[in-house]
Amino acid sequence: MSTTTTETTQVYRVYIRAMPQAIWDAITKPEWTERYGYPSRAEWDPELRAGATYRAVATEEMRKAGLPEVAVIGEVIEADPPRKLVLTWQAQWEPVEEATRLTYEIEAGEGGVSKLTVIHELAGAPGLARMLSGELESTGAGGGWTQVLSDLKTLLETGNGLYGS
Repeated sequence: MSTTTTETTQVYRVYIRAMPQAIWDAITKPEWTERYGYPSRAEWDPELRAGATYRAVATEEMRKAGLPEVAVIGEVIEADPPRKLVLTWQAQWEPVEEATRLTYEIEAGEGGVSKLTVIHELAGAPGLARMLSGELESTGAGGGWTQVLSDLKTLLETGNGLYGS
């Protein structure tokens, strides 16, 4: 996995032995989002299009750790299944920082291997940038995007996430 970070933008790229539609489904379907990363249930408006809303519902374990029931909210800016999804992304835990911009780009490759690029623009959210970079992993905040994408890759390639989901 390759990673590029600046103070305000983080770019992650991972190659996954899966077709673009499978990756798209893993990003947008609740039955998949509950199985990897920070395993929250992603809920989208029925029609995934510009203007649709998004929210990630915290698990019981997350709530016990102090997160609110709805951990993240956002709005779809662009949806081009299964190639590109752009949305606003705003964490709802304390302190609440500005909404950020999150882009998923999925490209089909040769031999059934697709490239997933995640671009998270984090201007106005320095605390979130530190967490998502994995900088706060030792505090129990998890490994950020690197951990999420590693878990997603493992789940799609093997049927089980890194942590047995």
